[in-house]
Amino acid sequence: MYEKIRWGILGTGSIAHKFATGLTALDDVEIAAVGSRSQAGADKFGDEFNIPRRHASYEALASDAEVDAIYISTPHPFHKDNTLLALKAGKAVITEKPFAMNIGEAREMVDYARENGRFLMEAMWTRYLPIIVRVRELLAEGAIGEPRMLLADFGFRMGSVEPKHRLFDPDLGGGALLDVGIYPLSLSSMIFGSPDRITAMADIGSTGVDEQAAIILGHPSGQLASLTTAIRTNTPHEAVILGTNGQIKLHASFWKGTRATVSISGKDALEIDLPLHGNGYNYEAAEVARCLREGKTESDIMPLDETLSIMQTMDTIRAQWGLKYPME
Repeated sequence: MYEKIRWGILGTGSIAHKFATGLTALDDVEIAAVGSRSQAGADKFGDEFNIPRRHASYEALASDAEVDAIYISTPHPFHKDNTLLALKAGKAVITEKPFAMNIGEAREMVDYARENGRFLMEAMWTRYLPIIVRVRELLAEGAIGEPRMLLADFGFRMGSVEPKHRLFDPDLGGGALLDVGIYPLSLSSMIFGSPDRITAMADIGSTGVDEQAAIILGHPSGQLASLTTAIRTNTPHEAVILGTNGQIKLHASFWKGTRATVSISGKDALEIDLPLHGNGYNYEAAEVARCLREGKTESDIMPLDETLSIMQTMDTIRAQWGLKYPME
């Protein structure tokens, strides 16, 4: 079973190109089909990646019997409907982050997948990178003692405010939090789990979305995460995990990185460099393949309960800002 995982790509935007490029680094998968909103779009993407089956609708892709798993790469507000479409067609699904617009949508997706025994996973590609895998191992080994604090950021500056650009358009779930703030949030979740205290402040721009924000998460045993994110301010893109006996610094850009420095009290600093094989998106696809071959319907590295927790955290943060999207 699953000698080769046959992938379908739903959507043909920039992130779909990155995922398809990542798939080319794997030997045990094939890109079997692509679905677009037009035949021209499907053909153009298909020509670029030599994809044999090109569909002019997402419905046609979902019903393609030659597809095992579908990658959802459409804009945020369409994730729920596109995911349910693929799940109801019997496909395994990996949905780009943010998983959904809010916790209500996310629960609907997860509930359907679980009730019907379908595989579903959030496409948080950073979680599977070699350097992040090594960080999890170091933390499990107690290399820096008990982790107590996290400092992390992901912000960049768009040159101008373009109201119809997806990053600034409320109708497309614009703003820093859902687009890039989710990276430090997911890292914090990986290290500390779900927060029990959340304090956040944002600058809401002229189009009504968060252009920059600072977030503090508190956890039951006292751990703290201090996170920043932005679409109008460049930030260092670094992360530092502070423990009772040392620290781990993930160098820029931590969300796609290869390098870390481990500093332990009384020892020389340890430099770690774990280069990527492929462009990095292949690692999450490999995790899907592993899970399917083992008969799993969820990844234990990015479990659905954690995805729901992160979604709830983002809802709580937005509620503090008074930021509600038109479709909610």
